[in-house]
Amino acid sequence: MTTDPAVRSTSWRRRPTRSETIRGVLFMLAGFFLYSTSDMMAKLLTQSVSPLQVAWLRQLGLVGGVLVLLMIKGRSILRSRHPGLQIGRGLTVVAAATSFLFALAYVPLADATAVTFVAPFIVTVLAAALLGEAVGPKRWIAVVLGFLGTMIVIRPGFSNFHPAIFLALISAVAFAVRQIISRHVSGADPLVTTVAYTALTAALILTLPLPFVWKNPADGTQLLLMVGVACVAGCAELTIMRALELAEAVVLSPLQYTLMIWSTAWGFVVFAQLPDVWTLVGAAIVIASGIYALYREARTAR
Repeated sequence: MTTDPAVRSTSWRRRPTRSETIRGVLFMLAGFFLYSTSDMMAKLLTQSVSPLQVAWLRQLGLVGGVLVLLMIKGRSILRSRHPGLQIGRGLTVVAAATSFLFALAYVPLADATAVTFVAPFIVTVLAAALLGEAVGPKRWIAVVLGFLGTMIVIRPGFSNFHPAIFLALISAVAFAVRQIISRHVSGADPLVTTVAYTALTAALILTLPLPFVWKNPADGTQLLLMVGVACVAGCAELTIMRALELAEAVVLSPLQYTLMIWSTAWGFVVFAQLPDVWTLVGAAIVIASGIYALYREARTAR
């Protein structure tokens, strides 16, 4: 599941040192591995448990991380200059998480992950349309190639096509909206405030349907998966937050594509599923276009 390395920490008063950048990269790589592990556990659970319950469990892990932050930093992390936008960001997290988990119930992990990589291109389109950001022809070419690669992964009309793959696309759109909101609040609110609002809002919203879908664990294995998906997701969020405190987001953002490596590995080891050639081709186009778009954005920012 795509995470949000585009949220920039406002704590920097200087450029990070080489040592800090290396540590940030290692933390980010570990965070994406943990997120992919959480996705694998979530896919296992969605075979017998409602995706809404799984989404709530994942947010429960993030809430646990926020409670740790509250104990360490105090209630000051809940002070926001844009509480409405922060709550709206939490709603987009609910949409992104639930649609992705419903997709996982029907499509391979690597395929769903590859489709979510279209999110940076949707961000470019929304930033141009809503924020009036200037987008040059090279970045528009990257956007077109990114969508082309996504269509190769989805391949509507072909024999292995499942309509649930469009839920992963909806997840990517919701994630893109989340990033646009992040750009608004990142200059005013600290990163920990954004994470706290997101986790608490999403957990509250997902609690509402819980009585209608809740299913008690059938055995010890399912109980371990439920606990594991919450704990691993919470650790992933805290790990990525630490990475963003150490290194610049423009350096860390391309590392999100390592999710494809872990998703493919988990898909093979746990579900005996491997992406076909066309999925790999489409994912490669999306990843290459995404890295180029991030490179152009970093140059523009400088």
